Amino acid sequence: MTKYDVTGMSCAACQAHVEKAVNGVSGVTSCAVSLLTNSMTVEGSADPDAVIAAVSKAGYGASVAGSAKKTESVLDTTTKPLIRRLISSVLLLLVLMYFSMGVHMWGFPVPAFLSGNAVGLGIVQMLLAGLIMVINQKFFVSGIKTLLHLSPNMDTLVALGSGVSFGYSFCVLLAMTVDKGDGHLYFESAAMIVTLITIGKMLESISKGKTTNALKDLMDLTPKTAVVVRNGMDVTVPCEEVIKGDIFKVKPGEQIPVDGIVIEGVSAVDESALTGESIPVDKEAGSVVSAGTINSSGYILCKATKVGEDTTLAQIIKMVSESAATKAPIAKIADKVAGVFVPCVLVIAAIVTAIWLISGKDIGFSLTRGIAVLVVSCPCALGLATPVAIMVGSGLGARSGILFKTSAVLEQTGKIKIVAMDKTGTITRGKPEVTDVIPDEGADTGELLYVAYSLEAKSEHPLGKAVTEYADLNKVSLAETEGFEAVPGKGLKGSIEGISVYGGNIGYISSVCSVPAIALEEASRLQDKGRTCMFFAKDGEYLGLIGVADSIKPDAAKAIKQLGDMGINVVMLTGDSEKTANAIAIEAGIRDVVSGVLPGGKSSVIKKLKEFGSVAMVGDGINDAVALTEADVGIAIGAGSDVAINSADIVLVRSALEDVPAAIRISRKTTLNIKENLFWAFIYNVALIPLAAGAYASLGLTLNPMLGALAMSLSSFTVCMNALRINLYDPYKPGRTKKADVLDITNIIQGEKTMTKTMKIEGMMCGHCEASVKKALEAIDGVASAEVSHEKDEAVVTLDSEVSDEILTKAVEDKDYKVISIS
Repeated sequence: MTKYDVTGMSCAACQAHVEKAVNGVSGVTSCAVSLLTNSMTVEGSADPDAVIAAVSKAGYGASVAGSAKKTESVLDTTTKPLIRRLISSVLLLLVLMYFSMGVHMWGFPVPAFLSGNAVGLGIVQMLLAGLIMVINQKFFVSGIKTLLHLSPNMDTLVALGSGVSFGYSFCVLLAMTVDKGDGHLYFESAAMIVTLITIGKMLESISKGKTTNALKDLMDLTPKTAVVVRNGMDVTVPCEEVIKGDIFKVKPGEQIPVDGIVIEGVSAVDESALTGESIPVDKEAGSVVSAGTINSSGYILCKATKVGEDTTLAQIIKMVSESAATKAPIAKIADKVAGVFVPCVLVIAAIVTAIWLISGKDIGFSLTRGIAVLVVSCPCALGLATPVAIMVGSGLGARSGILFKTSAVLEQTGKIKIVAMDKTGTITRGKPEVTDVIPDEGADTGELLYVAYSLEAKSEHPLGKAVTEYADLNKVSLAETEGFEAVPGKGLKGSIEGISVYGGNIGYISSVCSVPAIALEEASRLQDKGRTCMFFAKDGEYLGLIGVADSIKPDAAKAIKQLGDMGINVVMLTGDSEKTANAIAIEAGIRDVVSGVLPGGKSSVIKKLKEFGSVAMVGDGINDAVALTEADVGIAIGAGSDVAINSADIVLVRSALEDVPAAIRISRKTTLNIKENLFWAFIYNVALIPLAAGAYASLGLTLNPMLGALAMSLSSFTVCMNALRINLYDPYKPGRTKKADVLDITNIIQGEKTMTKTMKIEGMMCGHCEASVKKALEAIDGVASAEVSHEKDEAVVTLDSEVSDEILTKAVEDKDYKVISIS
């Protein structure tokens, strides 16, 4: 995708003409033009020179947007020139009105040589109106240029309306000079039209500038300099010169210049600008820091990991700006209308003028009606209706740590009917924690933790890490474990001070000691709550068990309830057993669960869920990437993997689950605002064009061209101001509740929860061999059942979660049988 800066556009018709011209270039697959940011994104293999040439041929200017120009498209470069134009125009217009209306209507005094001199007064009015038109020549230059390129725009309407008024008045003035008579002049109308349109353009420019405030605020966060350590010296360099691997220093109160990792020091960092979270986050050696955040307290030394346009801040800015540059599907209606709007208005104005002339009205009245049609018609409001709302909605999301990658995603998110969530790292913390320590009768908690800590200290398993962290926290003593061995799929063994110790699943511990019935009951109770039980034994005696669980995030239950209150079904996807999955689901308040789903099966679950309506997938891991792509809207947790984030349509920077309902609310609010804007834009033109044409003249209702120009100037301003109301919206405040539909996901559960593997095994001779292999396989976590046949030399293993071929092979070959193949 290539981004271009476009110049010369003033309304939706301009936008439509540019898109039509570029879409006609060979190699262009799609083109989206933004009137709000004066930018264009083009996809395909087209040569940039050919694209620029097509835009130029249509009467506009274009250039490839480079990184140095990335802020130019949102900088307000038009308001100040418009204010200067407006002040000059208004001052001259006041003088003009004095000599036109003031003299004729209220008898204001004039110099003696103009008193009673209609021609002289007319010449003064002509000169003043001419000066005002020269000051506002942009309307005429742009309007005539686009008309010559057969792509008339709003400037064409203004130029014709004002120009016809001036031209007609000039002709009347010539006749007055010849006939020495009197006549009705419209010089003040010609000047008033361009002045009032300039007022509207100024108001529009100011309000458009405010719609991009969120993006400009993000750009203002970009640090300018960094203090890096080079050759043992502190050197201040521009952030653009920091390279990956540089060591940089950040003092209290300073901005962090690039993304990095803390290598020395302790501090608290204010990340509110990126995440919306107001509480500073503690940082220490090993912690990640992001560019644009503020070091609140201590001194830290960091190593640069991402620099330039790869930093988190730069990526956020890129996402927000690209989202505004893309086009939402809802905008297509306005685009189609805008493409033919101005030509239709020109034809209508000509027909209206002709009809009034044919009906016997004088040329002054007839031209007034035609001019009124020209100046009251407003294609600008149509062009701005969607992009201003998208920009404000995207900005609101960015301030809340919710990044929408495209306008289409921002629109689609509000239509979500089902939210599928991965369990680990999304609903839960993604980090096992010790929840229960239950020693056997005759043993004590200290001894159980002593053995468990000493064994698990040498283990690489995540559950073991949970035990060691818990033991460290409780200051448990650590002994050296000799002869340590990890038994795949079963547990650990070793010796402490010459005494054998064991840890692992129930099947493994049962093989080395007798496990009391009360312990089995306790384990069953914990498993019903979703805990994983780790059993320990010492010298052939049962010691006790430790319960470990991946607890749910603090905001998970609240977020899931909010989704349900919004009429959205939540479905949890997990590779865990049904018992563990149901325990987590009950705690989180989720009704629909698909358990035992292997990573490759998540995308097929999403496909089936899409039969019930639009689906969003929320995940954080590499194995969620395919499912995120398959869903109508993929939502990635910001703390997740880069693969998941790149595959998603929305990124939640804060990694907070409550941002999911907030994202949907922002989408719905933005879409509603777009519909309000489009309604105003359409109804404005539908109501006022007939009035301007004189359709209600028999009722005494007509529209003066000057009032038409005022209405036209205010229509775009109204659309922009309406879009700014989105900034007042609180996306975290629940709205009206709506009951979600009940899903029948039985076929999905049955179709995706299990997987079978067929193992060819050599060496089984009898039923005892079958039983031995069956027991070994079924002792592995994740194996639901194993059907073994020595006659067929095979074992058909049914899995309820993923188990590697290596673990299956190890379990069988430990029993002195040989695995030939696994399919």
